[in-house]
Amino acid sequence: MADSMNDIMHPGSVHDEQFPNAPQNWVRADAERIASREGIELTDDHLEVIRALQKLMVNNQDPAIRQIHDALEEHFHSKGGVRYLYKLLPEGPVAQGCRLAGLKAPPGSTSASFGSVQ
Repeated sequence: MADSMNDIMHPGSVHDEQFPNAPQNWVRADAERIASREGIELTDDHLEVIRALQKLMVNNQDPAIRQIHDALEEHFHSKGGVRYLYKLLPEGPVAQGCRLAGLKAPPGSTSASFGSVQ
């Protein structure tokens, strides 16, 4: 039986309850494959970045890079904010985080001024 209206509308779609805002047909294994290729071992904090990005993107149509950056900074403030995020995702929390989350990175997220490259 279908778990949601999305499943009814898109037969064969995959839904992971741990990632309620994930793009259609994105699964955690996608993030694990990309992370492995990029030399990252996913931790709970990586998965939290993925969840935060997916939620932000589903709730905001085309958010600006600064909005995403600031939201991540706030979300991870207690752990060190952006500095901590760059330790987790050295190619940039927005650009690399979006790749892991199955999301299209916003324009400018691969700019050297944000410390990220693709």
